[in-house]
Amino acid sequence: MGGHSHWSTIKRHKGAQDAKRGKIFTKVIRDITIAARGGSDPDGNSSLRLAIAKAKEVNMPVDTIKRAIQRGTGELPGAQLEEFTLEGYGPGGTALLVEVLSDNRNRTVAEIRSLLNKNNGNMAEAGSVAWQFQKKGLFVVDHEKVEEDALLSLALEAGAEDVKANPTSFEVVTQPSDFESVKEALEKAHIVPTLAEITYLPQSPIQLDEKAATQVLKLMDLLDDQDDVQKVHANFDISDELLEKLASVG
Repeated sequence: MGGHSHWSTIKRHKGAQDAKRGKIFTKVIRDITIAARGGSDPDGNSSLRLAIAKAKEVNMPVDTIKRAIQRGTGELPGAQLEEFTLEGYGPGGTALLVEVLSDNRNRTVAEIRSLLNKNNGNMAEAGSVAWQFQKKGLFVVDHEKVEEDALLSLALEAGAEDVKANPTSFEVVTQPSDFESVKEALEKAHIVPTLAEITYLPQSPIQLDEKAATQVLKLMDLLDDQDDVQKVHANFDISDELLEKLASVG
């Protein structure tokens, strides 16, 4: 993985978060609402605890978080949201796993199918793509925040599976069940990750040439902008050199 970036970290490089703050709020609110179905107490509901942490990262008001929880528990009325995953392929044979929250499944599936078809991609049968990914905890820590040996020792002792070095950051990978213990260990050491999430990591990433990389990044942005899409996972790697080249030409 060294020298390459996948979608979880590319979004950080692209710096698109601030420009899409409203859409981010919508997605985080939906995350909280769904998670709250498992209970309104974050101490006993790890999914809700993680969703609230994301809300705080984007400076979401406390009242907004509270209302989202109440909609999830049924204390407040709200649209009935369905959680499901769609699978597909993008340019260059890129495998796509799209996590969706929607109040109208048929509409959302049609919109995502149209997006894929118009951007050198297509929908795939259920199960044909998902096997290429593993559910993992992922932390990204900038080099200047910690020495590699110190991070390696701390993370592995807390239960991490692996620590990978990239040119400007480290990636700490965990089993989902060990995510909280590694998160707590980083917090106690005053190490603040630039990214901390439960995600789906590709088992065998594919490297893209410039044409396919350009097309894939465009498609990923379009999928991210779709209101019902919560997360997009893909199995591509783009070299940092190519990523910088593409960024320089807009």
